[in-house]
Amino acid sequence: MTLFDTASFEPTLPRDAPLPERLRPKSLEEVVGLEELLAPGRFLRNAIESDRIPSMIFWGPPGSGKTTLARIIAKTTRARFVTFSATSTGIKDIKALMEEARKQRAARGAKTIVFIDEIHRFNKAQQDAFLPYVEAGDIVLIGATTENPSFEVNSALLSRTKVVVIPQLDRTQVLEILGRAAKDPNVEKLGIEVTPEALDFIAATSAGDARQALNSLQLVVETASRSDSPITLDNIKNILQRRSLMYDKSGEEHYNIISALHKSVRNGDADAAVYWLARMLEGGEDPLYIARRMVRAASEDIGNADPQALVFGIAVQQTVHFLGMPEAGVALAQLVTYLAAAPKSNAAYVGYGHAVHEVRQGDNPPVPLHIRNAPTSLMQNLGYGGDYQYAHDFEDQTAAMECLPEALAGKRFYEPTEFGAEKAIKERLEKMRAARRKT
Repeated sequence: MTLFDTASFEPTLPRDAPLPERLRPKSLEEVVGLEELLAPGRFLRNAIESDRIPSMIFWGPPGSGKTTLARIIAKTTRARFVTFSATSTGIKDIKALMEEARKQRAARGAKTIVFIDEIHRFNKAQQDAFLPYVEAGDIVLIGATTENPSFEVNSALLSRTKVVVIPQLDRTQVLEILGRAAKDPNVEKLGIEVTPEALDFIAATSAGDARQALNSLQLVVETASRSDSPITLDNIKNILQRRSLMYDKSGEEHYNIISALHKSVRNGDADAAVYWLARMLEGGEDPLYIARRMVRAASEDIGNADPQALVFGIAVQQTVHFLGMPEAGVALAQLVTYLAAAPKSNAAYVGYGHAVHEVRQGDNPPVPLHIRNAPTSLMQNLGYGGDYQYAHDFEDQTAAMECLPEALAGKRFYEPTEFGAEKAIKERLEKMRAARRKT
């Protein structure tokens, strides 16, 4: 007996198998929601039907059909089909199978397709074990992942595979799948009818995850009694209680949504900002993380156009720390809407960037003698503090004195805008710059 003897990818399902397993599509024609990938003449359909499968990474959200595609490939391909699990497969097992695949190919030209679900859970060493066999053509690797392959798959392996983006199912597509499920014999025999409004609610609250939607439907029909039929929208809300959101606090969706929140604030879109805030908080995000990012936005995007924005941001950060959730959600909503409506300026952010570039790339000349402290007689004798002019002794509180090194004299790093409070700052700075030019 070899490892190939256990390679069947068409499992016999028990009677009580979960609804998502019982209803998993068996052919390309049964697949819902992947029309762009599987339409006649498209790359993926041609590859499957011609049994010319390249090494691929299926990247998409949960319940979008990645494993389904792999099973259809298993059913239609003439290659041996083997699966691996990151939690139960060691390097020794991988190398044993890879060597057997290499020998089968050399002896009989036999092709082996290896499917790895949740390939992002494989560590670097496990992924590296596949690399030489993929490169030599001894195996065709198909990986499935919910995480961005750019970060979770080794670059060497990624360069030898084609990334296929599996889109999230939309509401109507999930509803179509639920409609099929409602007609499944195992569902119909329970005698529980679910109204179209209730099915639509399940579809709407599944976040595009067909597996979750089917599990919700199964929970509803199996826990209801015949006297509850038909299951209405109110019944569904009581049974399911709370929807599940597509939000991974450590994954890509975390970065996608915080980016959406920050950019909505920057663009002055208070409606979008409070929506993305709610998505993060309802998904379980740490409210202090959001507060920190909004404090950053107050400096980066609002700056001196509204100096109170930073003060308000710190106040809300303290409020979040003091109150905790769920009360802190209102304070964060107050902050993001205030920041979105505030006048914007990135002048301080840009100016700091220019100064950092000068420090990192420039010559870093010494501090001019006249603005150095002179705490000792030796330093006084060396000219430290000589010719220093006290700003408060002059009109506009500005002495005709250059404070940058001579090589950088007159260089501007901070250029205020005409927006909000920064307009007045710009006027004052121009007067003080004019005073210093009298030097």
